[in-house]
Amino acid sequence: MAKRDYYEVLGISKGAEADEVKSAYRKLALKYHPDRNPGDKAAEESFKEATEAYEILTDASKKAAYDQYGHAGVDPSAGGGFGGGGMDFDLSDALRAFMRDFGGFGGDPGGGGGRRVDLSGEDRQIKLPLDLREIATGTTKKVRVRKLVRCGTCAGKGSKDSAGTKSCEMCNGAGQIRHVQRSLFGQMVNVAVCPTCRGEGSVIQNPCLKCGGDGRVDGHETVEVKIPAGVSEGRYMVLRGLGDVGIRNAEAGNLAVIFTENADPVFTRHGRDLVVELPVHPHQLALGAKVEVPTLDGKVRMEVPEGVQSGKVLRLRGKGVVDVDHPKPGDLLVRLLVAIPTKLSTEERKAYETLAKTIGDVQPKVHKGFFEKVREAFSGS
Repeated sequence: MAKRDYYEVLGISKGAEADEVKSAYRKLALKYHPDRNPGDKAAEESFKEATEAYEILTDASKKAAYDQYGHAGVDPSAGGGFGGGGMDFDLSDALRAFMRDFGGFGGDPGGGGGRRVDLSGEDRQIKLPLDLREIATGTTKKVRVRKLVRCGTCAGKGSKDSAGTKSCEMCNGAGQIRHVQRSLFGQMVNVAVCPTCRGEGSVIQNPCLKCGGDGRVDGHETVEVKIPAGVSEGRYMVLRGLGDVGIRNAEAGNLAVIFTENADPVFTRHGRDLVVELPVHPHQLALGAKVEVPTLDGKVRMEVPEGVQSGKVLRLRGKGVVDVDHPKPGDLLVRLLVAIPTKLSTEERKAYETLAKTIGDVQPKVHKGFFEKVREAFSGS
């Protein structure tokens, strides 16, 4: 079954603010929470669906990907690795997310006690500018990324010796501080991360002096990015495990590489099509000619029909670029612009004077504007 729209699931509009998203989710989560609906599989599915929508729409990068590409933008199995992180959501994930932001509901929803904070590293993102020729063919680039790296002094363990850790005295190893109170919904268990151990349940006895027991420090890493042909401005790829390293060797975060396009001195890109402006002599337009046209593969010869007007757009099929979603290349649109000489030789001046006498002062007819020609070229008319 196809997934429902996340905004529809929460009953909110696409422009909803973060507070509205949170409020809408909380109402649904309390309604469908497994502790209030024991054994009800339909309620369980509704709880998971609402929590998945909440997790996507409260994460800025995932929300942006979803708003642009829909479910494919947050599903790593769609788009060949492009997207915003994806979701493989089960009930334990949903319960964990609810506890993280709203505390317990009538007891420990996970049934396991002592939920810990996530020690994995944070995600990072960088912008990677590309030239048109790199986009056309695909390329591999090495990028220096600033992020948290493993502490070399303690090898990421966080301890300066072999003493290791001891149970946190504040939370007795639970990683959480609990406060029980009654409300209109029944008994509410407010769960907060223990401030002493940060939810880990244990503390380092002799912290590493370089990293302070965290197991990681500020640093850089050179990352190799393999870029497929046909990416475009704003598209991105997620490199798993290349973000910040986790606390004391926990799982690393991800690195999102966002592509930007450098302006090309010759071509302008419109999706898979390229546009180039080609200066030609007046007589070439009047009499017709064969002219050389620059392409990404080098110069090619193109036939200019007799009587073509300045501003006319001619099409060279297959001389554009591919797109990551469309392997067939687009076209090269050649805009012909008449080049008027600024300095004339004696022979050229005589030729122009003869032409002027022949034509006289008759006003030329007005033809369609360039932008209408471009629209026609793109529409294939």
